[in-house]
Amino acid sequence: MKNAVTFELKKTDDRTRARLGTLHTPHGDVQTPVFMPVGTQATVKAMKPEEVEKLGAEIILGNTYHLYLRPGHEIVKEAGGLHKFMNWHKPILTDSGGFQVFSLGHMRKITEEGVTFRSYLDGSKHMLSPEKSMEIQEALGSDIMMAFDECAPPEADHKYVEKSLALTNRWLKRCKDYHYETEDKVERQSLFGIQQGGFFKDLRKESSKFISDMDLPGYSIGGLSVGEPKEVFLDMMDDCPDMLPKEKPRYLMGVGSPDYLFEGVERGIDMFDCVLPTRIARHGLVMTSHGRVNIKNKQYERDWGPLDPECDCYTCRNYSRAYLRHLFKSEEILSSMLLSEHNLHFLVNTMKNMREAIAENRFPEYKKEFYDKYGKF
Repeated sequence: MKNAVTFELKKTDDRTRARLGTLHTPHGDVQTPVFMPVGTQATVKAMKPEEVEKLGAEIILGNTYHLYLRPGHEIVKEAGGLHKFMNWHKPILTDSGGFQVFSLGHMRKITEEGVTFRSYLDGSKHMLSPEKSMEIQEALGSDIMMAFDECAPPEADHKYVEKSLALTNRWLKRCKDYHYETEDKVERQSLFGIQQGGFFKDLRKESSKFISDMDLPGYSIGGLSVGEPKEVFLDMMDDCPDMLPKEKPRYLMGVGSPDYLFEGVERGIDMFDCVLPTRIARHGLVMTSHGRVNIKNKQYERDWGPLDPECDCYTCRNYSRAYLRHLFKSEEILSSMLLSEHNLHFLVNTMKNMREAIAENRFPEYKKEFYDKYGKF
């Protein structure tokens, strides 16, 4: 069978594990390493799709859990799939819905079959299984689908995570069996596996071997950046990426702060996603080349300069900090729109600069230059 998504590894940095590659998908190529803006409910919050594309984003993420509950995957399918439904013509990756379901705590119950949970919208009861997750994602029509897995709680002990991983492995096999039923399914969409194992490297190795033996088009690292101390995250990242096949794309789920992006790229990660840039924008926080700015601060009341003098985004080219502060304090919708556009542009442009640095064998120098200007994280 010909996979819908393939990966071309073009270069590895001379002094680090940073990689340059191209992800080939049915809706176009994606240059890696790449940051994927999150369009949870078929929209990147406060942004028009054409604006997201204009700022340089090549792929976005949609959320299976939320789109299943509202408007429903059947409706999206009737609309012609997620691309047509939301007027986004570039690649889309959908998560499995697992992380959101498992974050519900007392509102869900895990069994061998799947997870029974209550909707946060109306309290109605639902079952999400590996087969159901595949069915929903196939209806959404994303280019990349994620396998249904259990994201073990960060505080879980070895015994719990070992049991959880065994369940995740069985679920992955069911996902693959469902998706690989027919050749046309595989040619339309690709299924990525997820490395789990909590903070136990022996279980991470076990997980990596199992999912690698499945010979899927790509793999992700799940269950990290879930509140653990940064030193723990970095220790896991020192080993986890290299446990996965080097010829396949590696995706670190749920990471979007600049320092974690740099650390991930340095260790061989190709893909990232996070709601961070748009979420903090709605709270008046922006990322600039010289660190974070809290636009709520009174010091910007009469500041006529741009958010970031080194940024060429629409917001920085047209509006002052004073005006942006006024919008935020006045609770104007335009505040979220302009600050979100800047934050997304900042991360997408930072990833572009990383790719250029890798191509020119100067990634360590670019990382140091960025950190020196941005300040402490």
